[in-house]
Amino acid sequence: MSTPLTSDVVEPFPIAIPDDDLRDLRRRLAGTRWPDRETVPDGRQGPQLDRIRALCDHWATGYDWRRAERDINGAGSARTVIDGIDVHFLHVRSAEPGAVPLLLCHGWPGSILEFRHLIGPLTDPVAHGGSAADAFHVVIPSMPGFGFSGKPATTGWDVPRVADAWITLMERLGYPTWFAQGGDWGAAVVEQLARTAPERVRGVHFNMPLVFPTGPEMAEATEEEQQMMARAQRYLTELDGYAREQATRPQTIGYSLADSPAGLAAWIYTLFQDVTDSGGDPETVIDRDEILDDIMLYWLPNAAASSARLYWEDRQGSAGNGGDRGPNPVPAGFSIFPGEAVQASRRWLERRYATVVHYARLDRGGHFAALEQPGVLTDQIRTTFRPLRAS
Repeated sequence: MSTPLTSDVVEPFPIAIPDDDLRDLRRRLAGTRWPDRETVPDGRQGPQLDRIRALCDHWATGYDWRRAERDINGAGSARTVIDGIDVHFLHVRSAEPGAVPLLLCHGWPGSILEFRHLIGPLTDPVAHGGSAADAFHVVIPSMPGFGFSGKPATTGWDVPRVADAWITLMERLGYPTWFAQGGDWGAAVVEQLARTAPERVRGVHFNMPLVFPTGPEMAEATEEEQQMMARAQRYLTELDGYAREQATRPQTIGYSLADSPAGLAAWIYTLFQDVTDSGGDPETVIDRDEILDDIMLYWLPNAAASSARLYWEDRQGSAGNGGDRGPNPVPAGFSIFPGEAVQASRRWLERRYATVVHYARLDRGGHFAALEQPGVLTDQIRTTFRPLRAS
């Protein structure tokens, strides 16, 4: 694409994948050696063989990467070097004079394209039936080791370090203060941002609150909270095998994911199957090509192992991250989607955040809220930050 940067300059970074790379992908898909069929009639053992074969057949014969490439390049694709790492990001400024900066943070197996349907409504709300008073300048960075950002060559790139990098990024783009939103690992980064730089972060919004009840809270749980605890327990006992592998042996799984596109597709599709609000049929709530777009941001830059190491890094630092840090001082909003595995009640949140400006339990949507319910998530972001704009 282009040579590495050597300074703190911000430059356009158009993505242009060589045709040979796309031909190699199709060749690998055509040569896949498939496993035996599952022995259960559903997805309890993982994505079913027929489903992944159909996905990969479409990937090889009907999918158009250039469409996704145009979306990336049309959304202000740029890069800069922060803390020795190339950071790729999207940056779309609003034409509205009252627009305020908003940092959108993805997780795993998410990507910058996860937010593609939010960019237009957030930056140009009038064109999408909204009010000019709700306009944002949008910044969407790809974490180190993810997508087209650089891959760390040493240990130490944990959540606090990513948060520090995003503080530098926003300052470099000319934003002294800003709002932030995230789910999954993005939620962890946003939480850290608010604690590291509360003077810069004007407000935060989460679609996956990283709140886990204490013993006393579990003992006094309401019926609603008991249901939330049951969802989290099911995730921890049935659905988190990928997280345990990536937290303990990311290099081991990395060999398979780097070599086999079908293997990578199944590894990532498992999450779309298990934590979307789709009854195990994610194509009913997310377009199949958009699922493949997301997978491509791991396949094309060979980022499966490097992104998985974030789980390992977090595990290394978890022993020293305990203790009560007190309530988060930054005003916060929370949107609880019914298909999300990790949920929290308002009273749990009010014990951990000094100011809860918004709390809503939604009727539809899951872990990939920006892809499943982009209109709803856009409205939730606007609602959370609307009263904080003048602060």
